[in-house]
Amino acid sequence: MIGVCIPAHNEASDLAACLRSVARAARQIHGETVRVLVVADACTDATHAIARAQGCDLLPVNVRCVGAARAAGADWLIQRGARWLCCTDADSRVPPHWIQAQLACASDAVCGTVGVDDWQGHSDQVVHAFTAHYQDRDGHRHIHGANLGVSAAAYRRAGGFAARTAHEDVGLVQALVAQQARIAWVRDPHVLTSARSVGRAPEGFAAWLRERETGRPMAA
Repeated sequence: MIGVCIPAHNEASDLAACLRSVARAARQIHGETVRVLVVADACTDATHAIARAQGCDLLPVNVRCVGAARAAGADWLIQRGARWLCCTDADSRVPPHWIQAQLACASDAVCGTVGVDDWQGHSDQVVHAFTAHYQDRDGHRHIHGANLGVSAAAYRRAGGFAARTAHEDVGLVQALVAQQARIAWVRDPHVLTSARSVGRAPEGFAAWLRERETGRPMAA
């Protein structure tokens, strides 16, 4: 079984589009079940209802921590037989071949790329900062929870996602690197994510965008 883990905290505005894109990707997989799990973390909006309406599995938690939410979702899926975990975010949309492309890498983990299709509300300075910094190619070294895949076996060996409010994806990949796991750093699959200025993780992409508006030096 393939598991898709999507943490969500009050994501009613974006979740339906995300789940529709994941459903399209799941339909490309034949001969194996794909289970899509929304981990609804302390949600007070329509996130639960949207997940149910889309026919997804739902795991309500109250941890207010994206790392803990991802970990809970990964454990839930592995306990039900997932051999591979695909991770994305509720404000992102995956391509139809997303799952296929991850599996085709035949690696312990896959780190894909992300892009933004709507920069509305951001200055040219922010767009330039992103495009100048981002390595939209094979061999990049970006790590995104919005476009990450890992085998259940490698995930367990690495100790899983840490209960961090940000960079839990980076921590997992660093642990995989330390264990000499086979990691595919690939441009494709390429996931589209939002450029919202108010995000859920305190040090996530939205925070990075806000910092670019100030003109402060980019973090390493």
